Amino acid sequence: MLSLRSTTDPAWVARIEPDMAEVLVDHAHCEKKAAGTAMNMVFSYVEHPAFIQPLTEVVEEELQHFRAVLGIMASRDVKMTGQVQSSYGKRLGALIRTREPEKALDRCCVAALIEARSCERFILLSEHLQDRELGAFYGELLESEARHHALYLRLAEHFVPRETMRSRLEELAAAEAEIIALGDPLPRLHS
Repeated sequence: MLSLRSTTDPAWVARIEPDMAEVLVDHAHCEKKAAGTAMNMVFSYVEHPAFIQPLTEVVEEELQHFRAVLGIMASRDVKMTGQVQSSYGKRLGALIRTREPEKALDRCCVAALIEARSCERFILLSEHLQDRELGAFYGELLESEARHHALYLRLAEHFVPRETMRSRLEELAAAEAEIIALGDPLPRLHS
């Protein structure tokens, strides 16, 4: 199960659907950032082989998703551009503590929550987009987002006991629900 403390109203799809070209650009940036996050964690915790090996697979899969989104964009003549980010990731990142092992725990939990929210949003897109081809594309990504969510939670247990991880996850999930409720005026996957 996903660790989210709130659910997205399906009306969110109708709100962003007129701007799907911009959402696709945001999605490409999200996949690129997800690969970068996993790679940064590999660099940070290289002395933990059981931790970094599965992360290298996440990096590869996120880059495959990035290429797939770029392919969808190219087929729709949508150009990759720079973009103002939503405040979602920045607000979540601000919750990550700076001392270890709390930092590693928080990085894993925040990554898990972002993957969970992406999964939840992809479900809505797959079910409610009028563009069925694009809806099917989002349906294909669901499994990997859910798998990454679960993996990040398991990886957190390399640094702290399960009970500690679960307690902090609950705190961060509550904060994530507040952040997502604030919303963002921009049409983004996490707006």
